[in-house]
Amino acid sequence: MSETRITLQEAGLEREFILIGTAHISKESIDEVARVIKEEKPGMVCVELDEGRYKSITEKERWEKLDVAKILKEGKGFLLMANLVLSGFQRRMGEGLGVKPGEEMKTAIIVATEADVPFALCDREIQITLRRAWSNCNFWNKCKLLASLLSDAFSNEKLSEAEIEKLKEHSELDGMMRELAEYLPPVKTVLIDERDQYLAAKIWTNRNGAAGSAGESGANTKVVAVVGAGHLAGVQSHLEKIAAGKETVDVGKLEKVAGSGVISKLLPWLIPVAILALIVAGFLRLGVDVSLSMLARWLLLNGSLAALGALVSLGHPLSILVSFFGAPIGTLSPFISVGLFSGVVEAVMRKPRVSDAETLMDDISSLKGIYRNRITHALLVFFLASLGGAVGNFISIPALAKLLVS
Repeated sequence: MSETRITLQEAGLEREFILIGTAHISKESIDEVARVIKEEKPGMVCVELDEGRYKSITEKERWEKLDVAKILKEGKGFLLMANLVLSGFQRRMGEGLGVKPGEEMKTAIIVATEADVPFALCDREIQITLRRAWSNCNFWNKCKLLASLLSDAFSNEKLSEAEIEKLKEHSELDGMMRELAEYLPPVKTVLIDERDQYLAAKIWTNRNGAAGSAGESGANTKVVAVVGAGHLAGVQSHLEKIAAGKETVDVGKLEKVAGSGVISKLLPWLIPVAILALIVAGFLRLGVDVSLSMLARWLLLNGSLAALGALVSLGHPLSILVSFFGAPIGTLSPFISVGLFSGVVEAVMRKPRVSDAETLMDDISSLKGIYRNRITHALLVFFLASLGGAVGNFISIPALAKLLVS
């Protein structure tokens, strides 16, 4: 049983919070959510969803409106990839169980609506969470996070129904959280600790939906909150502290993404400045011929490896060509991703179809599906071309330095 009841006092008014900790791909969790809401008849239902994820599971046509080229131009390509990889991994975990990720949240909303009970979306926007997690990581942790995402993207791991249900046991969750904290403490802080605070604060803020704006006598003071089992203990703890006046959670602060520090702002300029400095040094020290040779070598390494990335991703011939010529431009401008041009061209030349949107969540679960689906294929071209161009730049610097001292 993953149901926790706590009664909290506020100005003499008792409020009962019924917290349901769910495994996001569990049939039993779906049934439990429906049963509790129907039996308890609360005055408010809170769910661990943000506006974006709510739309993604309730609006069938949402993915049909996805404009990949626009997303890449806005610099959100990596965020979309991370979002899709996480969704695909969770979806893959539910294969064989007949359950879609987030189905228990959707069920809570449907049952609440049918019972004429108001509901509230209480989670932080996933884009904000991912950006805060990314900004909290140093270079090494960013590499570990990317490696983890990539391994999850291509993993064939599947869990049995019994193993899924173990996710609702506190001992199992404690072990998982400790392991995550040891592996990537900054990410654990953002994904777990901050969201525990955020969820508790939003649930508390929406309590008046149950009690009425003035807390009038006879009002329904029950609140049912549906959250992932991993958040259950944390949400309960923060709710109790908030109700007792021992804690104040600044939701606005948790929704902000920290601005880049001076070093972070300078880092994107280091590679282009280093490359140009080496070429200029070659001109001043050894003349035009050497500087032109250095320029040609950089263009060849940077462009050819970006093109190789587009080729490996089976990009359109024009995408491969654009990768070669666009990579140097992306390198010299920190505001433009190396793979931006190739990704946009791929999305234009092989425009995503409605069928790609309809099968997106299934296709993201396999490498074959990623290549087949035109939405994920364009993102793959963007990513691998960017990766190839970046590798080309790192190789170029010692290669140019070698020419300079030879």
